[in-house]
Amino acid sequence: MAKETGVVNSPIPTEIVSDEEMSLIEAAFSLAFAARSNSNSGRNSTKRSNYSVGDIEEIGSTRKKKMFSQSLLHRFKWRTGLFVTDITSTEWCEKQKEFYLVCGKPKASEAMKVGSARHAVLEEEVITKVEVVVRSAEERWALKMINFIHGTNQLFLDGLTRELPLIGFAEDVCVVGVIDELRMKTGTVTLVETKTRSQNNLPSEPQQRNGRLQLMCYKYLWDNLLAHPFPVQQFLRSFSLNPDYMLSQEIRDIAIQAGAPVQTLNDVLGKYQYVCSMLPETQDQLLLRYEYQKDQSLISENQYLYDSDWVADHIRSSLEFWKGEREASYALENERWKCKHCKYASKCPDSSACGSSGSQDSTRLHVVATDPQVSLPACRGCSIVHKRQSTL
Repeated sequence: MAKETGVVNSPIPTEIVSDEEMSLIEAAFSLAFAARSNSNSGRNSTKRSNYSVGDIEEIGSTRKKKMFSQSLLHRFKWRTGLFVTDITSTEWCEKQKEFYLVCGKPKASEAMKVGSARHAVLEEEVITKVEVVVRSAEERWALKMINFIHGTNQLFLDGLTRELPLIGFAEDVCVVGVIDELRMKTGTVTLVETKTRSQNNLPSEPQQRNGRLQLMCYKYLWDNLLAHPFPVQQFLRSFSLNPDYMLSQEIRDIAIQAGAPVQTLNDVLGKYQYVCSMLPETQDQLLLRYEYQKDQSLISENQYLYDSDWVADHIRSSLEFWKGEREASYALENERWKCKHCKYASKCPDSSACGSSGSQDSTRLHVVATDPQVSLPACRGCSIVHKRQSTL
């Protein structure tokens, strides 16, 4: 991927943030503006509205637009699209995801840090990261797609690639995933997901189910890209992108290394669409691996059969939540043990049902101070370009 930075010579210290963290910061700005707008509109609350019969249809349309504008998708994901983990986390507990977005990101556990470090090691076995300055949203998306092209080249040449970014659509929503590992043999591809465990045993069935859903979401996106042309115009409209945006020379040089000479974002989209149309089929057998964090020993390798109806139902249900078409649901009755491990248990209206007693410390959040008078800067932060290594 690539590293986005602000003005290089600025004396102001720069903190590198992920796409998801940036979307949370931007959502905080939008919430501040909304709160200010609501306070102003409250002064005119006694004014009466007169509607004619001809306005009824327009009112209905306006209400739908208002519902979308207040949805979690619009408030928090307008810049990044949904991540596959946004879908899997709602399968775990939608209410927990809602708290995560609205209240803030809890501190990462030690097990999560170890897991992230292990994935970084696996990635570095086949990928060299190169920092690249990114000046805009157009360049951020372009780099994701160039990384994808780099990765598919490596897959065809070496039969293996890791940390492959994937951009597709589920219904009318852009979804982004990063596939842990892809293995190609005899012309077909196997999707692999590696999970690390702090205990030397398999996780609970709900945790395994969540891992299966993650893998199936990747295959769902992959198969859609293979079956249907990538919807370029829909993608551009989704993020208000300029297709004629001229990419930096640095990014164009990286694209040449991937065998995809480009000048503009539209050129990259054309290359991405073409490569997607040439993708090999993925096997219906998906591989979910579990490693012991202490020594990276293998706990288990489990194969699961892809279930297109099951994953489509879960994606559809998750999108209903993200679009604000219904309220957030809670963990299943027989899975309320999840609440005991939830950082937001003391705030949850349903926590009493599962006997959870979250302490004040368990809900300590990272708070970002925002000034509603300050406009957001252009898309800046950090990304990485993947320079794929040959393993031959």
